[in-house]
Amino acid sequence: MNLKLKIWRQDDQSNSGQFRDYEISKVSPDSSFLEMLDLLNEQLLQKGEEPVAFDSDCREGVCGMCSLTINGVPHGGDRGTTTCQLHMRKFNDGDTITIEPFRAKAFPVLRDLVVDRGAFDKIIQAGGFITCRTGSAPDANEIPIPKPVADSAFDFAACIGCGACVAACKNASAMLFTGAKISHLNGLPQGKAEKDRRSLAMVAKMDEAGFGNCRNYGECSAVCPKEIPLDVIAKMNRDYAVASVKNVLGI
Repeated sequence: MNLKLKIWRQDDQSNSGQFRDYEISKVSPDSSFLEMLDLLNEQLLQKGEEPVAFDSDCREGVCGMCSLTINGVPHGGDRGTTTCQLHMRKFNDGDTITIEPFRAKAFPVLRDLVVDRGAFDKIIQAGGFITCRTGSAPDANEIPIPKPVADSAFDFAACIGCGACVAACKNASAMLFTGAKISHLNGLPQGKAEKDRRSLAMVAKMDEAGFGNCRNYGECSAVCPKEIPLDVIAKMNRDYAVASVKNVLGI
């Protein structure tokens, strides 16, 4: 495959960036999107040019670091797929592909296609913990958990924190991410002790980080590589409302 690439290049946060055009040839349809970028960087290095900076780690759709906006859609638009799992057979020979970083005020561009998603870490730190003893692993049956509750928590825990939901939202909202984390922990018996405090703290940290509010467009769930449902936002809003009332009443 022969492709034309329009890639966002930016030295650092203090400088403005721009799209630059590249051409790449002999791309295998069976290669992944990141392998295609690896091939491009090899060609750039051979020419003595600066390679394109982009994030990646596991390349198995688990870590969420491979966060790119491809042709205007986070992760490329292949439903339930991260960038590293997107294969070049989804494109046609001669295509022009536009590649840019996730765009959000809370995700400043560090360089080229790399953004700082540390705001997500701050939200997790604000309330992403449970009260449990340390030491050896507890017996699996020590706290009985109904299967529907366990299945629901597992579905919410699938969120890998890639930030696609933020990049797809017109308001750069992180409510799908925050809702997934809150719903995961609040739904389990081990997380009930901190439920109210967690809901208040994580939502407050989300707002403090500069993320926008939800307008129910649904684009966040549509591009989520783990297909987290919009239900988590409703669950988060309910838990937050209850916690707010209890806080005012001093309960």
